[in-house]
Amino acid sequence: MWAKVTSIGLKGMEGYRVHVEVGSYVGNDSFKIVGLPDAAVKESKERIIAALRTLGYHLSGQKIIINLSPADQKKYGSMFDFPMAIAVLQSLHELEVIVPEDTGFLGSLSLDGSIQPVEGMLPAVLAAKRLGIQKLYMPFDEGLPVLDLKPLEIIYVSSLQDAIGHLSGQWIPPFNKKQDDERFTNTVYLDMQQIIGHTGAKHALEVAAAGEHHVLLTGPPGCGKSMLAESFPSILPALTKESLLEVISLYQLSQNSFSHSNMPPYRNPHHSASGVSIIGGGQYPKPGEISLAHHGVLFLDEIGEFSKKTLDMLRQPLENGLIMISRTHATITYPASFILIAAMNPCPCGYEGSNSHYCTCSKKQILAYQNRLSGPLRDRFDINLSLGPINFNALRLKRQESPQKLSGGEWRKQGTGNMIVMEWRFAIAESLTKCY
Repeated sequence: MWAKVTSIGLKGMEGYRVHVEVGSYVGNDSFKIVGLPDAAVKESKERIIAALRTLGYHLSGQKIIINLSPADQKKYGSMFDFPMAIAVLQSLHELEVIVPEDTGFLGSLSLDGSIQPVEGMLPAVLAAKRLGIQKLYMPFDEGLPVLDLKPLEIIYVSSLQDAIGHLSGQWIPPFNKKQDDERFTNTVYLDMQQIIGHTGAKHALEVAAAGEHHVLLTGPPGCGKSMLAESFPSILPALTKESLLEVISLYQLSQNSFSHSNMPPYRNPHHSASGVSIIGGGQYPKPGEISLAHHGVLFLDEIGEFSKKTLDMLRQPLENGLIMISRTHATITYPASFILIAAMNPCPCGYEGSNSHYCTCSKKQILAYQNRLSGPLRDRFDINLSLGPINFNALRLKRQESPQKLSGGEWRKQGTGNMIVMEWRFAIAESLTKCY
């Protein structure tokens, strides 16, 4: 008997239909999976056999061949367990229902027949909607926000037996899905209102937040460069539902945990990070730091200490908002639309131009240090800020200071968070001119 069901394969963030075709014949016991499966997919054989035997189904005297079509695309992960088990039951006449082609299945099987969520399931769900899937069976994952992707109907099942019952017309109780506001809270960033002084720098950062401009901060150690960068996400708007799902998808593909927050991501890699970790890559390319900062902020502290090769890799993503990674096994494109904030000292010792410390660097050393940033990379910074230490004796100390209201524009607070939403009524070019 021959049977076919639909699942979703992933190629980076892009998804494609996978037709799980199963043929069962009377003969010697055999179970083979073809269609370029990786090691995790090959191991599905043992999980499927154990789960079906636990539920009372036996495969003795059957020769079973499973083809994952298209056969020329590499298949990764264990989320094909569920659709393969359904197709096997259909081919053995244990499931006498016709499953439409616009019904998909995602999930990994345990040996007791339960269905478990896997990493990378969210981008597969989003791909299913784009591919026109009308109904999707999948396990419930508490780490994901509530998915309302109409016209896609998502049916949560906890075991293979529940899926069989629902396909046969039985009712299964719905999962208790918490609302996003109960599970996704605002990440506590350093609030820019808490920073004393640096009025001009905060003014420029507000312009950068409004226009998504890249910023280079230059100044001696201890002048507040890192503090200003850490507070920058606090004046960015919260992620929309679509942006949040996209960011969580990237974190799942990179196998990193994403904090339960709808605030923009903030990434701060160490200057010893390799080009692959920043850009992304590997034998089977995964997202790097620039993709994990998508819709958020990438802060490169001591940017002069990064390798020149790594920094020059940033030039294309800064222009295009995406990164294409080509490897022998695949060519993957990941989104990388972020605001870059970089900080560096003016010289190797850090005190060139300082009034409180004596600079020990020669002009040649200063020039060599500045040349660690290539000209094309410097051109991509729209705002260059030179910072100095704050003279607290000259200031009236304040516990909190609100960001300056820009001429011709206005800001307001929303909700109980510390997010500042800019409503601009002036030309960005005019404001940029005032920042220098």
